[in-house]
Amino acid sequence: MEIFQATMNELEDVAVLFDEYRQFYGIESDLSGAKAFLQLRIALKESIIFIAVENDKAVGFAQLYPTFSSIALQRAYILNDIYVTKDARGLGVGKALMEKVFQYCEQQYARYVTLQTATDNVNARKLYENLHMKQDHYCNYVKYFS
Repeated sequence: MEIFQATMNELEDVAVLFDEYRQFYGIESDLSGAKAFLQLRIALKESIIFIAVENDKAVGFAQLYPTFSSIALQRAYILNDIYVTKDARGLGVGKALMEKVFQYCEQQYARYVTLQTATDNVNARKLYENLHMKQDHYCNYVKYFS
């Protein structure tokens, strides 16, 4: 398996994975919308996307959004999206993507990488805990706008 940072060259493959990821969360398929969204993120350098490829087939991706820690005066990252295709689950793709994310964040001298997942996403939570991620002590609030 190869994991590398996606560029416009991998846009088609990443868009398919991103569309599947959104469907996993109950969103209706919108491949053209997914592609346009990712194209802007890559073009504007607003996210870092890693793609996992096995036997010339894209099998997973992870997307980081940069942010900052005002307290630490350092860059930080939000791991906003991570997805592994159904056929590739249980083969270590998620772990390999996470390790690539950690490596990248360390190379960028980030203070931390954070993520959120559903409380009932048992497999993901087990992976994160096995990779020594900890639940923080913050109480997150959100306000949605239509």
